[in-house]
Amino acid sequence: MPAARPARAILWRIEGFSLKKRSLVLFQRDDCHLCDLALDVLAQAQAPEFESVFIDGDTLLEERYGVRVPVLRDEASDVELEWPFDEGQLREWLARN
Repeated sequence: MPAARPARAILWRIEGFSLKKRSLVLFQRDDCHLCDLALDVLAQAQAPEFESVFIDGDTLLEERYGVRVPVLRDEASDVELEWPFDEGQLREWLARN
């Protein structure tokens, strides 16, 4: 008897879903109003799980992201989405990357 296939594999074949492994990181600062707005957009878009990284006190991250936060980064594709973005832009970015 053949082994049962995982449901995701069946969905991929039936509906053509992309099953790319994604590792999203939201770089942000403490007490950042724009970061709070970005979190709201991520929730509205029902974005996949992501890790929040606070750059405060990390010299390298502050040099890289300083005034650009919030920045959403897809570690798997090495692509970043900088603020400002809305729900539609976020959905398009997620679909492309």
